[in-house]
Amino acid sequence: MIKVGEKMKKLREFFDSVKKEMNKVRWPNKKELMTYSIATLAFILIFALFFTGTDFILATIKTLLGK
Repeated sequence: MIKVGEKMKKLREFFDSVKKEMNKVRWPNKKELMTYSIATLAFILIFALFFTGTDFILATIKTLLGK
């Protein structure tokens, strides 16, 4: 059984390593963030239109076939 002191030491080591990794992260600047956000929204819109169109076409075919 692991003692409380050992658990606290492991927990502290974990958070220390998390902190080190977070310092390595390259955060986007405001311009990059806007560019990525617009691209993401554009792709969402494109996929939404694609799947809506596909659903409409398949529903129309199904209706025409009478099933």
